[in-house]
Amino acid sequence: MYILYNSILFAAGFFILPYFLLKIVFTGKYRKSFIQKLGGRQTQILTNLGNGTRVWIHAVSVGEVTAAVPIVASLKLKRPEIKIIFSTSTETGQEMARRLVKGADAFIYFPLDIPYVVRKMIRLAKPAVFVMVETELWPNFLRACKLNGVKTLMANGRLSPRSYDKYRITRYFWRRVLADLSAAGMIAQVDASRLKNIGMDKDRIEVLGNAKYDALAAMASPALQEEIARRVNVQEGERFFVAGSTHPGEDQIVIRVYQQLLKHHPDFKLIIIPRHVERTAAIRELLQSAGLPDVITMSEINNDKMREEERIIIVDVIGDLFKIYSLATIVYCGGSLVPKGGQNILEAAAWGKVIFYGPSMEDFSEEKALLEEVGCGVTIKNEQELLQRILQVLEHPEELEARGIRGKAVVAGNMGAAVRYAERISKVTGV
Repeated sequence: MYILYNSILFAAGFFILPYFLLKIVFTGKYRKSFIQKLGGRQTQILTNLGNGTRVWIHAVSVGEVTAAVPIVASLKLKRPEIKIIFSTSTETGQEMARRLVKGADAFIYFPLDIPYVVRKMIRLAKPAVFVMVETELWPNFLRACKLNGVKTLMANGRLSPRSYDKYRITRYFWRRVLADLSAAGMIAQVDASRLKNIGMDKDRIEVLGNAKYDALAAMASPALQEEIARRVNVQEGERFFVAGSTHPGEDQIVIRVYQQLLKHHPDFKLIIIPRHVERTAAIRELLQSAGLPDVITMSEINNDKMREEERIIIVDVIGDLFKIYSLATIVYCGGSLVPKGGQNILEAAAWGKVIFYGPSMEDFSEEKALLEEVGCGVTIKNEQELLQRILQVLEHPEELEARGIRGKAVVAGNMGAAVRYAERISKVTGV
C-alpha cells in the first residue's frame, strides 16, 4: 500500500515540482517555505530548544491556526515547562501563527510527505507527541511518527460531507493510515461517526468540541474593533454590508443586492472579502460595470492611502476577515449560494452580528443549527430572498441587535473545548 502511495507521489512530483518553481520565480509565492518543506533551514531552530518535553502542533493554514491558538494557550497554562513546536503548511498561515500563537517556542513549516524528509524532521524535532489541528492525514509522516515512538493526536477533528465521501471511497487505504494515529478528538458526534466509518477504532475517538469557539470569543475585543475602524477611517454612524469569503458567482449577487439596498438605505457602505484574494481585479471590474467605481482596497489602505469618499472596500489581504466583521451592520457569509459547503459563520457571530447565508452549508451544519436556534443565523435561498430578509431586519434595529447578542452568547457558551484538548494532549504524552 505504501509502495503504491509513494509511487504515485513520486510520479506526481514530476508535474508539481515545475509548477512550484515557476510560482517561486514569477510570483514569489512559496519562496519562504519551499526549502523548509524539504527539511532545510530548520536544524538550528529545532536543536536549540533546550530541555523539556516537546509537543509539535500543526495547523495547515489560517482557519486551523485560529482553532490552535486557545489550545496552545491552554496547554502552556497547564504545562508551562513543555516546548511547543508550531508548524503550518501555508505562508499566510505561518504569518498569522507568528502574530497570534503566543506560547510557541519554535515556528516551522510542515514537511512534504516524502519519507526521507519526514524522517529527518521528526529526528530534529524529537516530539513526544504530534498534534494535527483538524483533519490532516499524511501517511508517510504518521508512519514515521509511529516507528519513532511519537504519539499522534487529531484535535478539533472535522470531516465535511465532501471530504467524508472521498475518504470513504478509499477507506481500505485510510484504515491502514488511521491505525498509525494514537487518538482523535472530534468536534461533533457526526465527525466521530464518519471517522469511525472510514476505519478508526471507536475506542480511540472522543468528541471534545470546537476550539474555535474559545478562540473567537477571546479575540472579539473592543481594542481589535477600534484598530480596524481607525485603519479604514470609519465615520460615526456609518453602516456596512459585509460579504465575507465570497466565491465566484456570489460577487455578482452581492453587488446587485447592494445596489438595491442603496435605494432604501443610501448611506450603506459595502465591504467584500473574497475567499481568494487573487480575484480582486475581477471583482473591481464587476463593480465598475455596475456603476460603482468608488472602490478602495485594503492593500491600498495598508500602504497609507486614506479612505475618504469610497463607498466600497475590497479586502485583498489575508488575516483581516475576523476584524472586518466587527464593522458590519449585516453580514452575508459566502460559499453558500454556490455549492462550496459554506464558510465559518462563527467569526461574525462572535461579534454579535446576524449572518445570512445560502443553502450550501454542509461543512458548518452544527454551527448553522446552533445559530439559527437563536435567530442569529438566517438561511436564504437566492438573491431576491437575501435582499428581502436584509430589508426586513433593518426595519427593526432593536431586534437585529438582540438576535446578534444571542448569537454572541452561543459562541461564549460553547467555550471549553481548548482546555479539553490540552488535557487530552497531556494524557497522550503521559506528562
